Amino acid sequence: MTMRKIDFVVIGAGIAGLSAANRLARRGSVLVCETEEACGFHASGRSAAFAHFDMDSRLVRALTAASLPLFGRTAARFHPALFIALDGQERKLNSLASDYREWAPRLERLSADEVQGMVPILRTGKGGVVGGLLDKDARKLDAHAMLETHRKSIISAGGEIALRSPIKGLSRQAGRWIVDTPSASYSAKVVINAAGAWVDEIARLASVAPIGIAPLHRTVITFDVVGQHDMRAWPFTKTAGPGFYIEAEGTSRLLACPMDEHPSAPCDAQPGEEDVALTAWRIEQATTLTVPRIASKWAGLRSFAPDREPVVGFDAAAPDFFWLAGQGGFGLQTSPALALAAEAIAAGTDWPEELRAVGVEAGALSPARLD
Repeated sequence: MTMRKIDFVVIGAGIAGLSAANRLARRGSVLVCETEEACGFHASGRSAAFAHFDMDSRLVRALTAASLPLFGRTAARFHPALFIALDGQERKLNSLASDYREWAPRLERLSADEVQGMVPILRTGKGGVVGGLLDKDARKLDAHAMLETHRKSIISAGGEIALRSPIKGLSRQAGRWIVDTPSASYSAKVVINAAGAWVDEIARLASVAPIGIAPLHRTVITFDVVGQHDMRAWPFTKTAGPGFYIEAEGTSRLLACPMDEHPSAPCDAQPGEEDVALTAWRIEQATTLTVPRIASKWAGLRSFAPDREPVVGFDAAAPDFFWLAGQGGFGLQTSPALALAAEAIAAGTDWPEELRAVGVEAGALSPARLD
C-alpha cells in the first residue's frame, strides 16, 4: 500500500499544534494528529486564558508582547489584571513592578485601600492586602475561539485534522518519517512534536532523546458568592507571591486557583481533594468570603522544560524532528508568536520581524540549549 506523503505532520491539537499548523498550511501539506476526540482537550481547554506579563521569564514576556497585536477581536478583549501583595509580599510586588513596566508602561501602583475599592472582598491589614499593581491593558482570551479559528483555517487551506488518532509508531525510512496511527500511516517530511505533556513520550517512540519536559498539576474551582457584589467589573486578580488567583464568572460565580504545582505523569489530570480544600482555605484567609459549596472543579497539566522556557526548533540529532514544547502556563498568550517562530524555523523562511522587534532570536528557543 502506498502511503500518502505529507510535508508537515503535527502531533497534538492543542493551541501550540493548531496555531503552528495554521501557519505551516501555507507552506505545504499539513496533517494534525490528535489522540483525543476534540481539539484542545487537555491544557489548552483548561487554562485561565489571560494575557499579562506576570511571569519570571523575560523571554516569555517578550513573546507575549509580540503576540498581543496578533490576537483577533474574537480571541481577546481588554480586561484589567490586578496583582496584589499580601502581607509580607511587598518585595515581590516591587520586583514585579520593575519587570512589568518594560512591557506595560501604563501599569499603575495602588494602595491597599485602592485595591479593596476594586475588589471589596479582599481583606486589608495584618495578613491581608498591602498594595497592588493594575494593568488596564491586559487581555482576557477566548481559548475556544482561538482553537476554532485555527481549526477552520487549517481545513480551509487544505490541511487535515485527524481526531482519535494516537501515534503508535515513528520511524525513519528513506529520509522521511513514517507516522503510524491506528487507522493509517503517513510519510512525513517533517514531524512537529506539539504533544504537550506527552512530548517526551512521542520522542521515545521516534528513538529521539527526551528533553526533560515536566508536567505540573494545577487545580481550579468555582463557587457561588453570596451577597450584594457586582463582580462583572472586578479585574482578574492574582497574588504577587504564593497565594491564588481569582476571576469573576458572570455576576455571582467566582473562579479560583491556588497556583499549585505538583509533578505528574502525563495524564487526563483530575482535581485532588487536598488541592480543592487548599484553594478554599486560601480564599477564606485573604477575603471576607466563605466557600460553603464547590460548584465545579477541574485540573490541568502545565508542562515546562528544565529552564522553564519554551522549546521551538529541530532536534540536533534527529533529522526533521521538530520540538514545539514547554509552553507551561503561557501557551495561549504566546501562541501567535511561537507559531511565527515555528513557521520560520520549520519552513526555512525569514525570521519574523514581530519577534526581532522584541529581541527574540531563534537560538533562545532552540532545544540545543538544553543539551
